[in-house]
Amino acid sequence: MNIFLVGGAVRDQLLGLDVKDQDWVVVNADIKTMLKAGYKQVGTDFPVFLHPKTHEEYALARIERKSGQGYTGFVCDFAPDVTLEEDLQRRDLTINAIAQADDGSLIDPYGGKTDLDNKILRHVSPAFIEDPLRTLRVARFAARFHSLGFQVADETMVLMSKIVESGELNTLTPERVWMEWKKSLYTSRPDVFHSILRDCGALAVVLPEIDALFGVPLLGQWHPEIDTGIHSLMVTRQAAKLTSNTYIRFATQMHALNEILIPSEEWSSHKTYAKIGNISVKAVCERVRVPNMYRDVALFVCIEHTNIHNAGELKASTFIKLFDRNDFWRKPERVPQLAIASQAVYQGRIGFENCPYPQAQWLIGAFEAANTVDVQPIMAEGFQGHSIRQELTRRRIHAVKMYLNENRTLLPNLSSDKNFNMTSD
Repeated sequence: MNIFLVGGAVRDQLLGLDVKDQDWVVVNADIKTMLKAGYKQVGTDFPVFLHPKTHEEYALARIERKSGQGYTGFVCDFAPDVTLEEDLQRRDLTINAIAQADDGSLIDPYGGKTDLDNKILRHVSPAFIEDPLRTLRVARFAARFHSLGFQVADETMVLMSKIVESGELNTLTPERVWMEWKKSLYTSRPDVFHSILRDCGALAVVLPEIDALFGVPLLGQWHPEIDTGIHSLMVTRQAAKLTSNTYIRFATQMHALNEILIPSEEWSSHKTYAKIGNISVKAVCERVRVPNMYRDVALFVCIEHTNIHNAGELKASTFIKLFDRNDFWRKPERVPQLAIASQAVYQGRIGFENCPYPQAQWLIGAFEAANTVDVQPIMAEGFQGHSIRQELTRRRIHAVKMYLNENRTLLPNLSSDKNFNMTSD
């Protein structure tokens, strides 16, 4: 049997990136051959084997034939006479269809190395159109490699649009959609994932709530970018600059779902704004099977980011109420999540990208000040029952007030500046 390194490991190696996982394809072999050589089989319909020492994955060379709808509608043939070139032909992009032999030589029948050099994401063959999941995968690769200058080939975008028109995107399970969405959150440009999907029409199918943001004018004077969808992309891009935390990145993508659901006459009511926004976020997360941890961060960011914008005017008691209702005492990790997300929302606007945002530090500092108050001395002083909670709150408010008096005055002009007195984001 002959073994070749394939896929992402070869691609990333050629790009000078760190290789995390290595996948191998085995030619001129069958299941008996692999088992006899000591490999451990995992799966039956899709024979993959684990190396007896390295435990890396080795798959038999295969060809696929479309047999039904969706990304699972394929029949695979793992016969020993399947060639390496036939195996590579079934892959999605040319840059993922390069193999490497033991001596380091490349087997590149579909021009993947040329496309790597030219920064092009291009489909391998017309069979690309048979798998709807590839639409999301291409968008994810575009997000991952955007900083390196990669662009999706025009002819590949055409095929992605045809997949959308075929209706096969509707066969993708929520779990598969979330898997690709989540992976995009780890890329350097998660906003590109949504942009590419929108360009081929796929966003309206897999994430219609986000697609609906585009073309909707933003209300208020704080948004030079005008369009809610553009603002959402800018906020996502800014969040990626500020943090690698995927919970925060996801929350910033979701925050703008509030915008299109509030009639202009209701914008004076923040409670209405937050309530309807919560309904929208919960609905999306339930439909796409988003894990609760991601949903919860998105919810409190949607509710509270406007309050953080106005942190220059908030009373110490208001900070304590904010900490209470979001359970920051038991979940202190939420404080920096809200601070960074709010900064991304503020700076994700034309002309505001590099503006200072001291509110983030005021939020963190206020919480740290409140958290210095210990309940044990209060109990030692004889407070009992409900009075313990009341005294703890009083002392926390005092600690926050002292912090704010000292720190907000360091930037006296910012707390009253019109750019920081925002009734909407």
